[in-house]
Amino acid sequence: MSVEVLDGSTIVNFVEDKEAFEGSVHDRFSRLDTDRDGLLSYAEMVKELQSLRILETHFGVDVKRDPDELALVYRSLFGQFDHDSSGAVDLEEFKAETKQMMLAMANGLGFLPIQMVLEEDSFLKKAVDWESSKMITAA
Repeated sequence: MSVEVLDGSTIVNFVEDKEAFEGSVHDRFSRLDTDRDGLLSYAEMVKELQSLRILETHFGVDVKRDPDELALVYRSLFGQFDHDSSGAVDLEEFKAETKQMMLAMANGLGFLPIQMVLEEDSFLKKAVDWESSKMITAA
């Protein structure tokens, strides 16, 4: 983890760089697709969703949640990605939903920079690293 400064434009600019964004999405998709069938099953995606620990912490403190409640939330999140309701998520669905989520985060952040603690392999960290590399090459 690292503390980084970012704003909405950091995310938007990263998403708009097709090569950088799609490369990051493809890498994550490939890592999640453990059976290498070109699709993400619920079982493959739920591991990623669980690793985010969105509902299992409250301000960084572990909170005991009802397993049925968590399963319902994870199923719902999986459904957000599974646009065609096929029971699996293909690369295009994964990319489209990831893009939509990233742009929603950018919209929520707005134009004022903030400090955030980011996981090293997160899409937000990749956006910050991408922006930093652009600044270095421009200098």
